[in-house]
Amino acid sequence: MSLPNVSAKTFSISAVIVGYLLIDDLTANEQNALGNWLMLVAQVLCTNAFYRQVQQERMEGYDNNSNVYGENGIEMLEKMIRALQKEVDDLKKNTK
Repeated sequence: MSLPNVSAKTFSISAVIVGYLLIDDLTANEQNALGNWLMLVAQVLCTNAFYRQVQQERMEGYDNNSNVYGENGIEMLEKMIRALQKEVDDLKKNTK
């Protein structure tokens, strides 16, 4: 199954329209139950897509005989470590 070839705005607006159409035919409890179910479906799709993306990136990294993070990724991780260390040091200074 593939998604229709429509613009992002049209795709989003269609979700809004379907949501508004369902409001009239459902009680508040039914709306809540259906909304929670749809959010669960969305989370499963997002989680699966993200995990597939991670697997694909890992395979591409291994195919190129390079580090999974690449040079830019390593630099970014080092910057994050330095920023976290600075936060820890600042917290230590403020608690004394």
